[in-house]
Amino acid sequence: MKQTAGRKGLGDLAPKFAELNDDVLFGEVWSRTDKLSLRDRCLITVVALVSKGITDQSLKYHLLNARNHGVTKEEMVEAVTHIAFYVGWPNAWAVFPLVREAYAEETTSHEPLFGLGEKNDAFAKYFVGQSYLRPLTKGKPSIANVTFEPGCRNNWHVHLARSGGGQILLCTDGEGWYQEEGKKALKLHPGDVVEIVPGIKHWHGATKDSWFSHLAIEVPGEECSNQWLEPVDEEEYQNLG
Repeated sequence: MKQTAGRKGLGDLAPKFAELNDDVLFGEVWSRTDKLSLRDRCLITVVALVSKGITDQSLKYHLLNARNHGVTKEEMVEAVTHIAFYVGWPNAWAVFPLVREAYAEETTSHEPLFGLGEKNDAFAKYFVGQSYLRPLTKGKPSIANVTFEPGCRNNWHVHLARSGGGQILLCTDGEGWYQEEGKKALKLHPGDVVEIVPGIKHWHGATKDSWFSHLAIEVPGEECSNQWLEPVDEEEYQNLG
Protein backbone atom coordinates (compact mmCIF):
# COMPACT_ATOMS: atom_id res chain seq x y z
CA MET A 1 0.00 0.00 0.00
CA LYS A 2 1.81 3.15 -1.20
CA GLN A 3 1.54 6.15 1.08
CA THR A 4 3.11 9.60 0.79
CA ALA A 5 1.09 11.51 3.41
CA GLY A 6 3.95 11.41 5.91
CA ARG A 7 6.48 13.02 3.61
CA LYS A 8 3.96 15.58 2.36
CA GLY A 9 2.81 16.59 5.83
CA LEU A 10 5.90 16.15 7.99
CA GLY A 11 8.84 15.64 5.65
CA ASP A 12 10.28 19.07 6.35
CA LEU A 13 9.82 18.83 10.13
CA ALA A 14 10.25 15.16 11.03
CA PRO A 15 11.68 13.35 7.98
CA LYS A 16 12.43 10.11 9.85
CA PHE A 17 8.92 9.94 11.29
CA ALA A 18 7.53 10.60 7.80
CA GLU A 19 9.75 7.85 6.37
CA LEU A 20 8.60 5.31 9.00
CA ASN A 21 4.96 6.28 8.43
CA ASP A 22 5.11 5.89 4.65
CA ASP A 23 7.61 3.05 4.19
CA VAL A 24 7.19 0.89 7.29
CA LEU A 25 3.64 1.37 8.60
CA PHE A 26 1.96 1.60 5.20
CA GLY A 27 4.68 0.19 2.97
CA GLU A 28 5.27 -2.98 5.01
CA VAL A 29 2.65 -3.55 7.72
CA TRP A 30 -0.40 -2.52 5.70
CA SER A 31 0.91 -4.41 2.66
CA ARG A 32 0.92 -7.81 4.41
CA THR A 33 -2.35 -8.78 2.73
CA ASP A 34 -1.41 -12.47 2.91
CA LYS A 35 -2.00 -12.17 6.67
CA LEU A 36 -4.98 -9.82 6.79
CA SER A 37 -6.83 -8.21 3.90
CA LEU A 38 -6.80 -4.44 3.49
CA ARG A 39 -10.49 -4.49 4.31
CA ASP A 40 -9.83 -6.18 7.65
CA ARG A 41 -6.92 -3.86 8.45
CA CYS A 42 -9.11 -0.82 7.75
CA LEU A 43 -11.80 -2.03 10.14
CA ILE A 44 -9.29 -2.96 12.86
CA THR A 45 -7.66 0.47 12.60
CA VAL A 46 -11.00 2.28 12.97
CA VAL A 47 -11.78 0.21 16.08
CA ALA A 48 -8.35 1.00 17.57
CA LEU A 49 -8.72 4.75 16.99
CA VAL A 50 -12.26 4.86 18.42
CA SER A 51 -11.10 2.93 21.49
CA LYS A 52 -8.51 5.67 22.11
CA GLY A 53 -11.12 8.41 21.76
CA ILE A 54 -9.53 9.77 18.59
CA THR A 55 -12.08 11.50 16.35
CA ASP A 56 -9.86 13.82 14.30
CA GLN A 57 -8.88 13.74 10.63
CA SER A 58 -6.95 10.50 11.10
CA LEU A 59 -10.17 8.68 12.00
CA LYS A 60 -11.97 10.29 9.06
CA TYR A 61 -9.18 9.12 6.75
CA HIS A 62 -9.47 5.54 7.98
CA LEU A 63 -13.28 5.57 7.75
CA LEU A 64 -12.96 6.62 4.11
CA ASN A 65 -10.27 4.01 3.59
CA ALA A 66 -12.55 1.34 5.07
CA ARG A 67 -15.39 2.43 2.81
CA ASN A 68 -13.16 2.39 -0.25
CA HIS A 69 -12.00 -1.15 0.57
CA GLY A 70 -15.46 -2.65 0.84
CA VAL A 71 -16.67 -2.07 4.42
CA THR A 72 -20.32 -1.08 4.02
CA LYS A 73 -22.05 1.62 6.03
CA GLU A 74 -24.19 -1.01 7.74
CA GLU A 75 -21.11 -3.02 8.73
CA MET A 76 -19.35 0.06 10.08
CA VAL A 77 -22.38 1.12 12.13
CA GLU A 78 -22.68 -2.39 13.54
CA ALA A 79 -18.97 -2.48 14.41
CA VAL A 80 -19.14 0.85 16.27
CA THR A 81 -22.32 -0.23 18.07
CA HIS A 82 -20.63 -3.44 19.16
CA ILE A 83 -17.45 -1.83 20.49
CA ALA A 84 -19.39 0.88 22.35
CA PHE A 85 -19.88 -1.52 25.25
CA TYR A 86 -16.13 -2.11 25.46
CA VAL A 87 -14.47 1.21 24.60
CA GLY A 88 -17.02 3.63 26.06
CA TRP A 89 -20.37 5.00 24.98
CA PRO A 90 -19.12 8.60 24.44
CA ASN A 91 -16.30 7.33 22.22
CA ALA A 92 -18.75 5.50 20.00
CA TRP A 93 -21.27 8.36 20.02
CA ALA A 94 -18.61 10.78 18.80
CA VAL A 95 -17.71 8.68 15.76
CA PHE A 96 -21.19 8.36 14.23
CA PRO A 97 -21.22 11.87 12.70
CA LEU A 98 -17.95 11.00 10.96
CA VAL A 99 -19.42 7.70 9.76
CA ARG A 100 -22.40 9.60 8.33
CA GLU A 101 -20.06 12.02 6.56
CA ALA A 102 -17.72 9.32 5.24
CA TYR A 103 -20.56 7.30 3.71
CA ALA A 104 -22.66 10.25 2.50
CA GLU A 105 -21.42 9.88 -1.09
CA GLU A 106 -20.16 6.33 -1.12
CA THR A 107 -21.06 5.77 -4.75
CA THR A 108 -18.59 8.46 -5.77
CA SER A 109 -15.80 7.34 -3.47
CA HIS A 110 -13.75 6.27 -6.46
CA GLU A 111 -13.16 8.48 -9.45
CA PRO A 112 -11.44 6.51 -12.21
CA LEU A 113 -9.36 8.08 -14.94
CA PHE A 114 -12.22 8.08 -17.47
CA GLY A 115 -15.03 8.82 -14.99
CA LEU A 116 -17.31 6.59 -12.97
CA GLY A 117 -20.42 6.68 -15.15
CA GLU A 118 -23.79 5.26 -14.13
CA LYS A 119 -24.67 2.08 -12.27
CA ASN A 120 -24.52 -0.79 -14.74
CA ASP A 121 -28.12 -1.84 -14.06
CA ALA A 122 -28.77 -3.24 -17.54
CA PHE A 123 -26.19 -5.98 -16.96
CA ALA A 124 -26.53 -6.30 -13.18
CA LYS A 125 -27.81 -9.88 -13.43
CA TYR A 126 -24.47 -10.89 -14.94
CA PHE A 127 -22.40 -9.37 -12.11
CA VAL A 128 -21.75 -10.11 -8.45
CA GLY A 129 -21.55 -6.73 -6.68
CA GLN A 130 -21.91 -3.22 -8.08
CA SER A 131 -20.39 -2.14 -11.36
CA TYR A 132 -20.54 1.15 -13.27
CA LEU A 133 -20.50 1.87 -17.00
CA ARG A 134 -19.42 4.97 -18.91
CA PRO A 135 -19.58 4.66 -22.71
CA LEU A 136 -16.80 6.67 -24.35
CA THR A 137 -17.73 6.26 -28.02
CA LYS A 138 -21.03 6.31 -29.89
CA GLY A 139 -19.93 4.38 -32.95
CA LYS A 140 -17.48 1.62 -33.81
CA PRO A 141 -15.34 0.47 -32.22
CA SER A 142 -17.33 0.50 -29.01
CA ILE A 143 -15.20 1.69 -26.07
CA ALA A 144 -16.54 1.95 -22.53
CA ASN A 145 -15.06 2.48 -19.10
CA VAL A 146 -16.16 -0.26 -16.70
CA THR A 147 -15.62 0.20 -12.96
CA PHE A 148 -16.01 -2.51 -10.32
CA GLU A 149 -16.48 -1.84 -6.61
CA PRO A 150 -14.27 -3.97 -4.31
CA GLY A 151 -15.38 -7.59 -4.59
CA CYS A 152 -17.38 -7.03 -7.78
CA ARG A 153 -16.83 -9.27 -10.80
CA ASN A 154 -18.76 -10.44 -13.82
CA ASN A 155 -19.93 -13.98 -14.52
CA TRP A 156 -18.06 -16.40 -16.68
CA HIS A 157 -18.81 -15.52 -20.28
CA VAL A 158 -17.73 -16.06 -23.87
CA HIS A 159 -17.46 -13.58 -26.74
CA LEU A 160 -18.85 -15.08 -29.93
CA ALA A 161 -18.38 -13.98 -33.55
CA ARG A 162 -18.66 -15.45 -37.02
CA SER A 163 -15.45 -13.63 -37.88
CA GLY A 164 -13.25 -11.14 -36.06
CA GLY A 165 -14.66 -10.02 -32.75
CA GLY A 166 -13.39 -10.41 -29.21
CA GLN A 167 -12.45 -7.76 -26.69
CA ILE A 168 -9.44 -5.81 -25.41
CA LEU A 169 -9.19 -4.65 -21.80
CA LEU A 170 -6.96 -1.67 -20.98
CA CYS A 171 -6.55 -1.50 -17.20
CA THR A 172 -6.52 2.05 -15.82
CA ASP A 173 -7.26 2.08 -12.07
CA GLY A 174 -7.00 -0.15 -8.99
CA GLU A 175 -6.41 -3.89 -8.90
CA GLY A 176 -8.40 -6.61 -10.60
CA TRP A 177 -8.46 -10.20 -11.80
CA TYR A 178 -8.74 -11.86 -15.19
CA GLN A 179 -9.12 -15.60 -15.56
CA GLU A 180 -9.65 -18.00 -18.44
CA GLU A 181 -11.19 -21.39 -17.83
CA GLY A 182 -8.57 -23.95 -16.85
CA LYS A 183 -5.90 -21.31 -16.19
CA LYS A 184 -4.63 -19.45 -13.14
CA ALA A 185 -6.21 -16.06 -12.43
CA LEU A 186 -4.01 -13.10 -13.38
CA LYS A 187 -3.86 -10.02 -11.16
CA LEU A 188 -4.29 -6.84 -13.16
CA HIS A 189 -2.84 -3.38 -12.52
CA PRO A 190 -2.99 -0.03 -14.34
CA GLY A 191 -1.19 -0.34 -17.65
CA ASP A 192 -1.94 -4.03 -18.16
CA VAL A 193 -3.56 -5.08 -21.44
CA VAL A 194 -5.68 -8.20 -21.92
CA GLU A 195 -6.61 -9.50 -25.38
CA ILE A 196 -9.63 -11.80 -25.32
CA VAL A 197 -10.26 -13.84 -28.46
CA PRO A 198 -13.71 -15.20 -29.30
CA GLY A 199 -14.65 -18.60 -27.92
CA ILE A 200 -12.63 -18.32 -24.67
CA LYS A 201 -14.59 -18.73 -21.43
CA HIS A 202 -13.39 -16.11 -18.94
CA TRP A 203 -14.30 -13.56 -16.27
CA HIS A 204 -12.82 -10.34 -14.89
CA GLY A 205 -13.43 -7.94 -12.02
CA ALA A 206 -12.01 -6.28 -8.92
CA THR A 207 -10.01 -7.82 -6.13
CA LYS A 208 -11.69 -8.19 -2.73
CA ASP A 209 -9.99 -5.07 -1.38
CA SER A 210 -9.74 -2.64 -4.27
CA TRP A 211 -11.80 -0.77 -6.82
CA PHE A 212 -10.89 -1.64 -10.40
CA SER A 213 -11.46 0.06 -13.74
CA HIS A 214 -10.67 -0.90 -17.30
CA LEU A 215 -11.57 0.24 -20.77
CA ALA A 216 -13.50 -2.43 -22.64
CA ILE A 217 -12.81 -2.19 -26.38
CA GLU A 218 -15.00 -4.33 -28.61
CA VAL A 219 -13.00 -5.69 -31.55
CA PRO A 220 -15.00 -5.26 -34.78
CA GLY A 221 -16.36 -8.44 -36.29
CA GLU A 222 -19.38 -10.10 -37.86
CA GLU A 223 -22.34 -11.39 -35.84
CA CYS A 224 -20.72 -10.56 -32.50
CA SER A 225 -22.49 -11.45 -29.27
CA ASN A 226 -21.85 -12.42 -25.64
CA GLN A 227 -22.82 -15.70 -24.02
CA TRP A 228 -23.27 -15.15 -20.28
CA LEU A 229 -22.73 -18.16 -18.05
CA GLU A 230 -22.56 -19.03 -14.32
CA PRO A 231 -21.13 -16.79 -11.58
CA VAL A 232 -17.55 -17.28 -10.42
CA ASP A 233 -17.38 -19.73 -7.51
CA GLU A 234 -17.47 -17.66 -4.31
CA GLU A 235 -14.96 -19.77 -2.40
CA GLU A 236 -12.49 -19.81 -5.28
CA TYR A 237 -12.80 -16.03 -5.65
CA GLN A 238 -12.26 -15.41 -1.93
CA ASN A 239 -9.13 -17.58 -2.01
CA LEU A 240 -7.51 -15.60 -4.82
CA GLY A 241 -4.44 -13.69 -3.87
